[in-house]
Amino acid sequence: MDSLKLDGFALQAEILPSLGGIVSRLGWQAPDGRAHELLRPPPAPISTAAPNHGGSWAMLPFANRAFGGVVDDGTQRFLLPFNDASGAIHGFGWQSAWQVVEYDRAGVRLEHRRSEGADPYRYSAWQEIGLTETGMTVRFGVTNEADRALPFGIGHHPWFPRQDDTRLRLRAARALVFGDAFRAIGDRALPDGGPYADNPLFREEGVVAWNFVGWDGQARIETPSAGLAITVTASESLACPVVWAPAGSDFLCVEPQSHASGAPSEAPARNAAPMKRLEPGESLEGWMTISPSLLQG
Repeated sequence: MDSLKLDGFALQAEILPSLGGIVSRLGWQAPDGRAHELLRPPPAPISTAAPNHGGSWAMLPFANRAFGGVVDDGTQRFLLPFNDASGAIHGFGWQSAWQVVEYDRAGVRLEHRRSEGADPYRYSAWQEIGLTETGMTVRFGVTNEADRALPFGIGHHPWFPRQDDTRLRLRAARALVFGDAFRAIGDRALPDGGPYADNPLFREEGVVAWNFVGWDGQARIETPSAGLAITVTASESLACPVVWAPAGSDFLCVEPQSHASGAPSEAPARNAAPMKRLEPGESLEGWMTISPSLLQG
């Protein structure tokens, strides 16, 4: 199937299994009759050659960057194929075709397996994408099918529309400290919950790049001009979200993930929030929900 449509609870979603299992669209018909796009549509054509700047898609067997294509968990070190100028980015799931295992108008289960490659990663992965009264929930996970223990990580990468009056509320205990090229050089405490604890305008002069640790699992994006609020909630296993947006962009990303950005290759990131070491047959799972609501007043 080239495209799957989900429809229920005033929500409409489109999933493209053969193109990384991406959720390419999520729309909502609000109680006042207005239609809202909850995710930024990815620019056409959707591709697996470079990460799509839109929709929402799975990151596994690691999230964000492995600089130089290196995986080093302190006990073993190996190389990954480059799929980005910095090395390897967002794992392999977004570049793979996913198989449709179950499908109806309210939900779909997709599976993806990696059984070969020059690196040791062998795994099976799954996504269950469903519509409910509270929004769209993506449950996903990965199982180590290699013959040895390996470090794994997961995440999902939604891209949300952004306007000049968009606000973000998010609280976390710590954040990475980035050096050049967004490589972590350490982490620091956020005693007041961080820069978005008080729901500020999401408007800055330069690029926005944060990786939080110890997130409370909820973020809220409010755009008064659209009368729309989008709440992102995630499992405890995804407590290291990245918040990212280029200067002047029409989107912002809030990416729930299981480990710090750069943890596959960088000791400071690994020290802040490492990947999870899975023995053969062990799994890492998580979930994310995107819930729309109307702003009052």
